[in-house]
Formats: sequence, C-alpha cells, structure tokens
Amino acid sequence: MSTFFTQDGTEIYYKDWGSGQPVLFSHGWPLDADMWEYQMEYLSSRGYRTIAYDRRGFGRSDQPWNGYVYDTFADDLAQLIAHLDLREVTLVGFSMGGGDVSRYIARHGSERVAGLVLLGAVTPMFGKKPDYPEGVDKSVFDGIKSGLLKDRAQFIADFASPFYGTNRGQQVSTGVLTQTLNIALLASLKGTVDCITAFSETDFRPDMAAIDVPTLIIHGDADQIVPFETTGKVAAKLIRGAELKVYPDAPHGFPTTHAQDLNEDLLAFLNR
Repeated sequence: MSTFFTQDGTEIYYKDWGSGQPVLFSHGWPLDADMWEYQMEYLSSRGYRTIAYDRRGFGRSDQPWNGYVYDTFADDLAQLIAHLDLREVTLVGFSMGGGDVSRYIARHGSERVAGLVLLGAVTPMFGKKPDYPEGVDKSVFDGIKSGLLKDRAQFIADFASPFYGTNRGQQVSTGVLTQTLNIALLASLKGTVDCITAFSETDFRPDMAAIDVPTLIIHGDADQIVPFETTGKVAAKLIRGAELKVYPDAPHGFPTTHAQDLNEDLLAFLNR
C-alpha cells in the first residue's frame, strides 16, 4: 500500500491514480478514500492525477488515540502534499473534509493550490454557537455520539437513510448501502466519535477569509445532514469570488446519488 508517516508517527494511507495536474480529495465522515472512486476514475481517465487519502483513524490509516482536531488534520494534509510534492493542486473536500482543505489553506497558505472545491461541507459553521444561533443544536451531536457508543454498526446503517435521502425518495442500491457500512466500520470508534466534536464545534469563519484561490461550492438543497442554508450558502458569501452550485432535491450523499453531475462539474471547474 501507498503510505507515509506524519510528524507524530501516524501512518496515513493514500491512493494515487493517473498523471497530469493533481486533484486531491478529502473524504467525509465516517467514510474513507474509497468514497471517491468514481470521481477519481472519471478525472484520471481524462488526463488528471487524482489522489485520495484515509484521514487518521479511518480506513487503512493508523488509529491513534489522539489527534482528531482540524489543525492536526490540516497538518496531515500538508505533509501528504509535501510528500508527493504536489503543485497547482486542486483540493476537494466533502462534508467534514471541507474543513480539512479549508484549514489547510488558512494554516499553510495557497502556494501549492490552484483551486478549492467544497462539497456539502461543514464550513463555515456546523454546530450552534452563541454568535451562530442558526447552527445545529449540540443535542443532535450528543445523540449521534450516544448512538455510536451503544451500537455503532446499527447507528451507521440507519444513518445511511437521511445521508442518501432514501427516506425522501432517493434511490441507491443495496450494494452502496453495504459498501458504506463496510467502509465506516473500518474506522476507529474513538476517531469516529472524536470527529463529531471536531466538525460540530470548529469555527471555520476565519478560514473562509483566508481562502484566496478560485473556489467552487456544491451543496444539495435537500441535505438532511449538513443544512445548506447555514453552511454552503453562507460559505459562498464569505469566500471571495466563490461560485455556488445548488443541486435541486439532492441529499448529503450526492457524490453517489448525483455522481455524473458532480463528475462533469468537477471537470468543468478544472478545465476553466
């Protein structure tokens, strides 16, 4: 397997397909790099180099006890970019992965970055704060943690319904649901739970102001997990010059349910 070691000794797995201008993907919770296989195949078949990695604690990467905070996630990403010596890379982050790529730019700068894509991302704020009352209430995240600690497998199996919108008429195969559960169960329970704190409490509003590269934001307006009105819509206003695309009736898991639309929009953004 292709891996590298971070500064704290954590081994991170990544896949690296094709050749050409690089595109680096950061996955959502509680998934891993395999969520990107259709985007990677599509873009690498059209002249791009695509890279996706398993965040620490997930997939085939190490499962340390600590380190599930966004500064560490951004530093891990920076070390992967340096390890592969990527330049003019387009960063693509889905859901909690949108925080990784945004914090990377805020923390490490955009010298190596050609563009940014935020897909159903938790930026600029996911959870409620005194100065962000429109965020999701803490009780929701506490309930997710309790469900995971009681019966992680069943909780994630049930979570797939609002994630993919099957409770509102979206169609995904039994195979997709099985693959989603299999991927999620590869992760560390500790990392899975700690990341809820990270993505629900981290304030990315200062990061939005630091983004100085062309940015595409895509969000589904039927997202039951990361509400569009309080995340993607707000991020598009805070990031200078950002382009916003809203997928009508699309759920949170639109990289699967709307894969071809996403593939074509990613290619158009890269070819701009």
